[in-house]
Amino acid sequence: MDEKTSFPQTPTDAAPAAGPARQVPASAEPTTGLADRSGPTTRRVADRSAATDGKRAGWDRSTRRAALLATLVAVPVTVAVAGFTVARLSPEPPTAAPGPSPTSLRPQSGAPVEMAAPALAERPGVVCRALVSQLPATVRELAQRPVTAGPEQNAAYGDPALTVACGGPEPTIEPTADVWTVNRVCWYAAERPDATVLTTLDRETAVTVTVRRAYEGPLQWLSPISDAVVASVPSGGESPAGCRG
Repeated sequence: MDEKTSFPQTPTDAAPAAGPARQVPASAEPTTGLADRSGPTTRRVADRSAATDGKRAGWDRSTRRAALLATLVAVPVTVAVAGFTVARLSPEPPTAAPGPSPTSLRPQSGAPVEMAAPALAERPGVVCRALVSQLPATVRELAQRPVTAGPEQNAAYGDPALTVACGGPEPTIEPTADVWTVNRVCWYAAERPDATVLTTLDRETAVTVTVRRAYEGPLQWLSPISDAVVASVPSGGESPAGCRG
């Protein structure tokens, strides 16, 4: 037979349907489900990261604080050790031999010093008792000693004795005689072979100090006694010209 026998085409042989191909946009891909599934996990990871960062920050602060404290402790210790080392290595200065102390008391007898005690009128007696109460316990390195008579008007210091007598006569001097002002008190010095006798010239009641030759510079012993005179014996009028200059 000349007629061609036609057989039906199988589906695999069918041509594709005509018409433009439809492209699925990328944005059309469903994401809602993925977002819903990954949301809690993402938040947990973020929370863990934040907690880890907080812990690390806390560790960093603690580490810095510990380092700072260690530095504060180490610096003074280092300085102290260095100072100790320098002190140990430095040569010690030579020790000077101890010298005599200017305030050390001289060895002396404790026996009473013999002194005269003439009778005094009422007013000089009052003044002299006031003077004796103001006298110091020591005159430089000389300690006070008891006296045989008139402790209300006499005093003695050291050995040989430097004596203070209140209420005796005031000397008569020449206008050209040498006089000395010591701590606002005017004194006249009379020389004897064994001592210098100094007497006030400007006080209501005369005060006499006898300084033995064993003590150099008799005027330098008058300073504490002059202070007692100023405090207890009133001025007795105009001072000699030599004490006013």
